[in-house]
Amino acid sequence: MAFLFSLTNNAQDYYYPPQDSDEWSTLSPDSLQWCSEKLTALHDFLDEKNSKSFIILKNGKIVLEYYFDEYVQDSIWYFASVSKSVMAFLMGMAQEEGYVDIDDPTTDYLGEQWTACPPEKEALITVRNQLTMTSGLDDGLPPTSEVPDPSNCLEPDCLEYLVDANERWAYHNAPYRLSQDVLEAATGLNKNIYTLTRLNNEIGMNGFWFNYIMFGTARDMARFGHLILSNAVWDGDTLLHDQVYLEQMLTPSQDLNLSYGYLWWLNGQDSYMLPQLQLVFDGPMAPAAPSDMVAALGKNDQKIYVVPSLDMVVVRQGEASGDSPLALSSFDNQLWEKLMDLECITTATEVALDAQIIKVFPNPTTDILNIKWPFDLSSSTIKITDQLGKSQVVVQTGSQQLSVAHLPTGLYTLQLGWEAEEWTTRFLKQ
Repeated sequence: MAFLFSLTNNAQDYYYPPQDSDEWSTLSPDSLQWCSEKLTALHDFLDEKNSKSFIILKNGKIVLEYYFDEYVQDSIWYFASVSKSVMAFLMGMAQEEGYVDIDDPTTDYLGEQWTACPPEKEALITVRNQLTMTSGLDDGLPPTSEVPDPSNCLEPDCLEYLVDANERWAYHNAPYRLSQDVLEAATGLNKNIYTLTRLNNEIGMNGFWFNYIMFGTARDMARFGHLILSNAVWDGDTLLHDQVYLEQMLTPSQDLNLSYGYLWWLNGQDSYMLPQLQLVFDGPMAPAAPSDMVAALGKNDQKIYVVPSLDMVVVRQGEASGDSPLALSSFDNQLWEKLMDLECITTATEVALDAQIIKVFPNPTTDILNIKWPFDLSSSTIKITDQLGKSQVVVQTGSQQLSVAHLPTGLYTLQLGWEAEEWTTRFLKQ
């Protein structure tokens, strides 16, 4: 798979908020032609779904920033398993610094007998397995009065052998949490100190770790999401030079759950798995969202969505709003159905301009765009541009059917020139 972020602008084209200030440039929703009534419906939906905060960044600038109830810009909330995605990035930084090699056995950092596995089976588990949820350790131990939550128990007796490493994908918190111990053992630094000096100070985050979970504001999450969108570059400063690790983090890390990288969820894959289930579901995890979206997902619908094709980062904090409390839920697709329909465009396929009719259908489209025009298209020029005005397709001899399958997801303008006149309409590529 080609590296996801090669599809978008170079990082230096983005806006970056100051590291030491609450100032943050904004972009008007009107400039993106987002409809006010749809924005109101989105706000009401988020409120009904127990949200605390919601932010949309476009090219690094804030387009929407909502807070609900008594939650405000400076309010602290837990990241839940969004913390996993932050830890994956920190592990890449630690590897680049030479502190850790993710292909090393975990015993190199935590010592032998960190699990209850036979020694030869324990030796098969690497740091990479902790990042990819493929440790082979049993995630189905029943709770007891002594251990009410075995999935988060870090004692060796709770880490029992089930299958060899790399043979099974399971969303298992305990091996992941111990990757934080690996980071601390490898670097010799408390993870809060490592996070502060390598990440927070560089991008203006104020997130902190407590009991293996990160806490921070919605803007902290937005800053981290923008860093990922920017290919690990912040205002000209590259925080992670290892492009191989970065690509592996954001592409399928194993063949068992194609929608999982290094502690990141990946849309647009052929199949996906869910926490606590050993079932493989066909299709992308969020069909309504752009296929190139990657996501940091946490319990009770804590979200950072990163969408290169839209130059967009979306953040949500709050209480549970979907049908599952862990990572993926029905909320993901419900939200993206609304986000992909914010533009003030007709999807009934007809746009009337200057008393002439251009019909483009289907709209939205995934591969083929049909054009119906009352005059002879053979002498027309058809040009398609993206939202930044960059030319994507120019057809000198008019055609009634255009292939747009190669275009990234997004909103496009179709300009039809005929006899020194021009007409335009817009369509949505999904």
